Amino acid sequence: MTTQVNRQIVLVARPHGNPKASDFEIVESPVPVPGEGQVLVRNIMLSMDPFNRIIMGNANSDQEPINLGDTMFGFTVGVVEASNNPAFAVGDHVSGFLGTLGWQDYALSDGSDIRVVDPDAMPLSAHLGALGVTGLTAWVGMTKVIDPKPGGTLVVTAAAGAVGSTAAQIGKLRGYRVVGVAGGPEKTRHLLENLGLDAAVDYKADDFEKQLVRAVPDGIDTVYENVGATQFPLLLPHMNDSGQIAVGGVMSQITATQAPEGPDQLPEVLRAVFYRNLTVRGFDVTKFYDCYPEFLEDLTPAVVAGKLVSTTQFVQGLENIPTLFREMFTGRAAGKMVAQIA
Repeated sequence: MTTQVNRQIVLVARPHGNPKASDFEIVESPVPVPGEGQVLVRNIMLSMDPFNRIIMGNANSDQEPINLGDTMFGFTVGVVEASNNPAFAVGDHVSGFLGTLGWQDYALSDGSDIRVVDPDAMPLSAHLGALGVTGLTAWVGMTKVIDPKPGGTLVVTAAAGAVGSTAAQIGKLRGYRVVGVAGGPEKTRHLLENLGLDAAVDYKADDFEKQLVRAVPDGIDTVYENVGATQFPLLLPHMNDSGQIAVGGVMSQITATQAPEGPDQLPEVLRAVFYRNLTVRGFDVTKFYDCYPEFLEDLTPAVVAGKLVSTTQFVQGLENIPTLFREMFTGRAAGKMVAQIA
């Protein structure tokens, strides 16, 4: 072991709006000792996800928050330091894919929430991104919730984000015409040049609606919606009959403390759903964890071959997570946020 102290990020206050560093505290405790059937994992990377804000409480969400004083839930990649479980050997690299290992240096597992991964096959961060729950969320939306037809037009909102970029690339791999929606010229350029999307529109631009018209000349067949913001109703007039919409997230609403400004667009949304025979379905990815083996079998070859890539923004050090976590909700972060702690 590299240290005999286990640093843990615990929740000490429920945020109002965007999280801040004082909502967390870093505490130290002895490194836990594995019991019968258990594995001691030394975490080396931690995933930073919008879900972390949701479980802090006071979020615009129906999710039950964790208790004050609890270690923050989070997905990890680590190394087995000690094992009383025959399925895991000391030195194995493992991915904690159910999020129970949390934001800490060390964690115990009974083996049910971790899997062995090959550090030489791909960057370890991929197991928190395209092959982690981030990727699973995109894959479930694209394969279990909706059923886009090859050749049709798929629009992905927040397409430069972790989930959105994966959903967009899954669309390309399956033969769809993919249009990404993102904020700012740098992000839209990334969608075209690095992810190979067919078109990209900048929702922050004054001519967003004109860009959208040019990007979807044959209408929209499918939408993967991540944002839950005012741009969504603007897509609906372009939906083709019997179009499908998967709601994989409402990122813009997680930290909202009041109703959005502007006119009530719900009547127009319902009108489009009714007259265009649209299917709109939201989903909770935790209800699809049993699909993990199928998901990995489907996407791992594409990740290994470099056909599905993740843009990763690294945070250095566990001690910097409380300060930098808020960047996820400012629009400045792009791609998957991962903390390297060892």
